[in-house]
Amino acid sequence: MLSGSLGLLPSASLGENAKTALYEPIHGSAPDLRGKDVVNPIATILSAGMMLKYSFKMNEAYDLIEKSIKDVLKDGYRTADIMSDGKELIGTRKMGDLIKEKLLKA
Repeated sequence: MLSGSLGLLPSASLGENAKTALYEPIHGSAPDLRGKDVVNPIATILSAGMMLKYSFKMNEAYDLIEKSIKDVLKDGYRTADIMSDGKELIGTRKMGDLIKEKLLKA
């Protein structure tokens, strides 16, 4: 997969039937960036969504999370790691807030 950023990659280590599982963003916790409002939260949010889908069989919830993220990106918002011309640069908190707002409207 060509993702464009580690900040977009969720991961899951699944045991048998996903009864035992570990969900985390592929980039880990990035403690050196703590509190700087520069981390892309999408991989973390998608990792939580994967937990809902695979461990709790809440496929619709996962679909809503994924759609909310896609909608925010379609609206042109970007964190620094995925920034491109013509888009609006925002931080971790704002990206999370925008995704939450889309979820609440779904």
